[in-house]
Amino acid sequence: MSTSDASPEVVLPAPDAKAPEAGAPEASAVPAKTKRAATIYDIAQLAGVNPSTVSRALSRPGRINEKTAQKIHDAARQLNYVANPAARALPTGRTGTLGLIVADITNPMFFDVVRGAEREAAERNYTLVLAEFKESAEMELLTARRLMPSVDGLILATSRLLPDDVRALGQEKPVVVINRQVDDVDSIVADVDPGLTEAIDHLVGLGHRRLAFVSGPGRSWMSRHRWNRTRELCAERGIETVRVPSTQPDMAAGRAAATAVLETGATAVLAYNDLLAIGIMLELRSRGVEMPAQLSLIGFDDIFGSDFTTPALTSIRSPHIASGSYAVQTLFAHLGGTDVPVITDLATTLIMRESTAPPR
Repeated sequence: MSTSDASPEVVLPAPDAKAPEAGAPEASAVPAKTKRAATIYDIAQLAGVNPSTVSRALSRPGRINEKTAQKIHDAARQLNYVANPAARALPTGRTGTLGLIVADITNPMFFDVVRGAEREAAERNYTLVLAEFKESAEMELLTARRLMPSVDGLILATSRLLPDDVRALGQEKPVVVINRQVDDVDSIVADVDPGLTEAIDHLVGLGHRRLAFVSGPGRSWMSRHRWNRTRELCAERGIETVRVPSTQPDMAAGRAAATAVLETGATAVLAYNDLLAIGIMLELRSRGVEMPAQLSLIGFDDIFGSDFTTPALTSIRSPHIASGSYAVQTLFAHLGGTDVPVITDLATTLIMRESTAPPR
């Protein structure tokens, strides 16, 4: 049979398929549209303003009048506009993003550091990116290197890096360290003396004459700093001190250090941080040690939950919200070429609760 005599092929629709309406194009003739992300040009068209006005309204709040700004923000919300940091960086060289790297995101001490930094960044229409390094200097350096291309500045909280590594990062972009001093790098360090002086004088007043200090990680600058000042302040008052090492600044390490604490013969303990102090408390209570009757205990940082313990933990409060805020202010001073803020109000203070008493 010739091709011209062949019967036409018949294709039956699927049982559930609906017949197209008259005049409607075949489905295959209409390519599917990919939904395009809104741009500042779309916002400008909807709001009836120039694209440059939109750019100023979104990146520099306060530079245009309130009525126009409201119109632009309403249009942006209507279009579900999301800023593209990479696109913003092309003409300005800025990403609108700051990085904050912390040792351990599960440590409540960092809650307030993050809160202070986030508030300060948000006021400047910046995004804060949070990362952790799990107490590993190698991971901290790797994380910092990964963040560097996509941020305008970097905050290292309780850094474990070698000073040369911190300085090398600072040669690339502005870097600020919190709870650590590094030469030639901006450092935000709370004054430990007021809180430590209150704590030691409080213990002396109760009659304690031998104090154990449970230290933090070996690479912690702040742990060494707190120990050195504790030892010096105690020596001035004729108080014996002994240092008990720990492996990590957490409750598990505090539990592990409890036996060594008892062996020191100290009647009072000052821990590098609250998590260590709580670990010591839990372990010794499980062994029947009465606290504070048999052993007084003071923590450091006054973290969220330090008053949930039994007895409630006396602790030296550190101004972590202000530290995070000042770190961001310092970064912006470098980014804007202005003077670095003068910091005068980062003092620690003793928060009295129930975990101290006169020695038996």
